[in-house]
Amino acid sequence: MPTPDDFRCIALSFRGAEEKSHMAHPDFRVGGRIFATLGRPDAGWGMVGLLPEQQEDFMLLSDAFTPAAGAWGRSGSTLVRLDSVPHDLLEAALAAAWRKRAPAKLQADS
Repeated sequence: MPTPDDFRCIALSFRGAEEKSHMAHPDFRVGGRIFATLGRPDAGWGMVGLLPEQQEDFMLLSDAFTPAAGAWGRSGSTLVRLDSVPHDLLEAALAAAWRKRAPAKLQADS
């Protein structure tokens, strides 16, 4: 199963991705927009910003995915339990989150 370092390496592998910090935990941005975070609610979790329909698809594939609380979750923010998610699903979820936030120019170059 992926570790927080694996999450970080995958997130940073996408074109234009950078790591910053938000509310005392790492976040991953493209074009200045957050597409994923790490360590919320604790070190064993990450979050990917998906479209709501993508969130539903990933939740059907693995119980490692769950909506974030409230309106954030309803809009696609999806928590990922790292000790339960298969590596390939984590990579696919991070790629979907990156595509949701990446500027068209970066996506065209990828």
